[in-house]
Amino acid sequence: MRLQWMLLSAGLVTSILAVTAQAELISGTISSVAASSGRISVQTTADRSRSFRVGDDTQFSLDGKPVKVDQLAAGQRVSIFTSTGGEVTKVVARSGSPAPVASTPKPQPKPATASEPDTPRSSSSSNEWTQFGGPNRDNISTETGLMQSWPAAGPPLKWSIRGLGEGYSSVSLSGNRLLTMGNRGDREMTLCFDVETGRELWATQTGAAYREGQGNGPRGTPTIDGNRVYVLGANGDLACLDLDTGARQWGGNILQEFGGSNITWGISESVLIDGDRLICTPGGRAATMVALDKASGRTIWQARVPSNPQAAYSSIVPLELGGSRQYVNFVHNAVVGIDASSGQALWGNTSAANGTANCSSPLVLGNQVFAASGYGTGGTLIELSGNRSGVQANQVYHTKDMKNHHGGMVLRDGYLYGTDEAILKCLELKTGAVQWQSRSVGKGAVVYADGQIILRSEQGPVAMFTATPTGYQENGRFEPPRSDRPAWPHPVVAAGCLFLRDMDQLHCYRLR
Repeated sequence: MRLQWMLLSAGLVTSILAVTAQAELISGTISSVAASSGRISVQTTADRSRSFRVGDDTQFSLDGKPVKVDQLAAGQRVSIFTSTGGEVTKVVARSGSPAPVASTPKPQPKPATASEPDTPRSSSSSNEWTQFGGPNRDNISTETGLMQSWPAAGPPLKWSIRGLGEGYSSVSLSGNRLLTMGNRGDREMTLCFDVETGRELWATQTGAAYREGQGNGPRGTPTIDGNRVYVLGANGDLACLDLDTGARQWGGNILQEFGGSNITWGISESVLIDGDRLICTPGGRAATMVALDKASGRTIWQARVPSNPQAAYSSIVPLELGGSRQYVNFVHNAVVGIDASSGQALWGNTSAANGTANCSSPLVLGNQVFAASGYGTGGTLIELSGNRSGVQANQVYHTKDMKNHHGGMVLRDGYLYGTDEAILKCLELKTGAVQWQSRSVGKGAVVYADGQIILRSEQGPVAMFTATPTGYQENGRFEPPRSDRPAWPHPVVAAGCLFLRDMDQLHCYRLR
């Protein structure tokens, strides 16, 4: 049996009590705030309008700082946390541009084999996919009004570009800017393109080229924050660039700075920007995880986890628990939680970690964390309780039915979708019970958008299926142009399009 460790802020190991009731987390965009009546209306990421009553005990924060309800406003991104009894316990808001306005897509020629949805669909579009995994780092797109089935040849191609260079970096978008990374000769480059045309706008060297037998080039995806871009290369080179021009603002190497050594297949993390901080995982002797000032690169805190594990290949996800914020990530030997304000290690669980490569980022739902890895290991559901003065991490179950290697997973309406090695599976989150499975596409990466999940197989085929636990319902597949390497970059759905990176090439397909 794998060992499980749990570290409280006081440094004490205690027994863990199981918590059977479940809380809920609802994410979306605030549509209205009625402070006098204690009501917040939210357009959820599932495109539903929901209204929540808040009380005197509800905690509010905006960009990481405590606020009152009347300081919240329409257009802010928000996460609503409810208790097991349905009461709103915490509202976490982030500043953002106003909520997307419905738009009418330009008429497109109708393919002879295309099928239309049964009912008209409203649409909303956003050019904001500013970080790896999307708005909430959960592989979920907020796009609506998308095609619910594809013609035989797949969705229409909008543009295609080559010359990115070698690399497994996916893409991030903001406004008319699209960012990715690639090796060009001996240089590791951050690249910026026009979203509408694919025209290159600028290219900046941010490190030396990384080369490795399983595939050359950077692995991480740029993170966009306002007018800045933050990138972490495969050799550990970290840089802050100007979004408009690509001009370097500051930079350094996290392995050299924090006493780390590179991992077998290269640093693969996509950094998290949270308020005024940049969070990443050097996995060095001086720090497992660090918080840096995003404006200057100055170190704010250094988190040390027992045994000083190296970094793994996943990226950090934030979590709110008991009035405090923490950062959760896979390291070499465990999933760990770190206090956001102090860098104190709060908890850890080793059951989902393998000894080779932990790649897929954990998923967070309220006070629950699901993490999974390949190499025969599988996934674990962890339930957290307490606050920064004492966090209990209860292992609810471990399953061998989600040996998710590096394609990530999607959690929708209590069900988990992802590839268990080469088998696509749907699991009930609370029990781990398999609802259905399919071998028709193979191992790959997933993204959710408008009721559908798009699976991009590492061997090339791209399929779309309905996000439902009742069975595998495929609504289209096609074969995009391919490189001679596995198609590992995660697919992205934003700006009404599907973006597929494959080494030196990038393809943009219309989804409406």
